[in-house]
Amino acid sequence: MVQFYNATNRPVAVINLDPANEVLPYIPDVDISELITLEDTMEEFGLGPNGGLIYCIEYLEKNMDWLVKKLEPLKDKYLVFDLPGQVELFTHHNSLKAIIEGLQKEMDIRLCCVHLVDAHYCVDPSKYVALLLLSLKTMIQLELPHVNVLSKLDLLESYGKTAFNLDFYTEVQDLDYLLERLNDGPFGKKYQALNQALCDLVRDYSLVGFHTLAIEDRESVLALAQAVDKANGYIYGGLDADQMMQI
Repeated sequence: MVQFYNATNRPVAVINLDPANEVLPYIPDVDISELITLEDTMEEFGLGPNGGLIYCIEYLEKNMDWLVKKLEPLKDKYLVFDLPGQVELFTHHNSLKAIIEGLQKEMDIRLCCVHLVDAHYCVDPSKYVALLLLSLKTMIQLELPHVNVLSKLDLLESYGKTAFNLDFYTEVQDLDYLLERLNDGPFGKKYQALNQALCDLVRDYSLVGFHTLAIEDRESVLALAQAVDKANGYIYGGLDADQMMQI
C-alpha cells in the first residue's frame, strides 16, 4: 500500500509499532525498536513472545510522549501504522486502545483500523465464523472506523473450494446457510445451539463486512485505498487514468 501511495504522489510516512519486527520490508519513518524491542524484553524479564509483546505495548503506552514527539514532524503526511498481529491487543487488552485515543487527542488526527486477514478462512465455515467474531470484537474494542480486508484473494482457489460465492463472505449474507455447514458431522451437531448463538450475535450487530485485496491487482489496491480514505475522512478525489498508468 505504501508503494501505491508513493506511486500516486501522496506524502506518506510508515510507523512500525511492532517490536517483534526485526527485518522490515520497508524503511520506517518511526520505529518502536528505538524505544524497546521484543528480544530485549524477553531476555530481561524472562517472558515468552506473547507476554513480551504485551509488555512492549504497555511500555509504549507509558511513553506516549516519545511517540508524539517522533510523529510531530510527520503530521502533514498520510500516516500508516504497522501494528503487531497478536489478537489480544485488539480484542480485550486496553493499551493499544489507550495509545490510539492518546494520538487522536494529542495530535488531532483521524485514524481508522485496517484489519487484514487471509482469505483462506472462507474455505472452512468454522474458521470463517471465528473470523467474524474476531472482527466484531476488534471493532467494538477499538471504537474506530474499520476496514476489514480479505487479503491474498488471488490465492483463494489454492486453499480449496468455498461453499458459496465470494459475495456471501464479503457481505456476510444470510448465515443460516452457513449454519447447515457448521452443523454437519458429529462435532457440529453437538454444538448446534452454540453455532446458532454465535451466528445470531454477528447478525444482531450487523457491523462486519469485508473488502478484498489481491496485491498484484492495481484496481483491487485502488478500491481498498478509496475505502480506507472514506473510513478515515481523508479528502481524496480518486485516481484518473493518467495516474493509473504511472503505477
